[in-house]
Amino acid sequence: MTLQEYDYARESPSKLAASCLLLALTMKNLGGWTPTLEYYSGYSAQDLHPLVKRLNFLLTYQPRDKLNAVRSKYSHRVFFEVAKVTPMDMLKLEETLSSS
Repeated sequence: MTLQEYDYARESPSKLAASCLLLALTMKNLGGWTPTLEYYSGYSAQDLHPLVKRLNFLLTYQPRDKLNAVRSKYSHRVFFEVAKVTPMDMLKLEETLSSS
């Protein structure tokens, strides 16, 4: 989704990937940012928090009339129906990130 948004072009690909991973871990309640993830990514959880919030905002307020082919593709079980995952409530995300 970020490939279609010009605002994300200035972010480094590694930071964007790490932020997506942290958001996914948080959304699925699979734990937080571990020292191993920090070591190999080069980013602390605090470095990623602003971008994680922006990504969740993008998921929450995405226009439903655009990119229907992408949404349809990733709604299939082959791709684990990731397009159907409900974004996190912004307040709950903020709470979760600040507690980690």
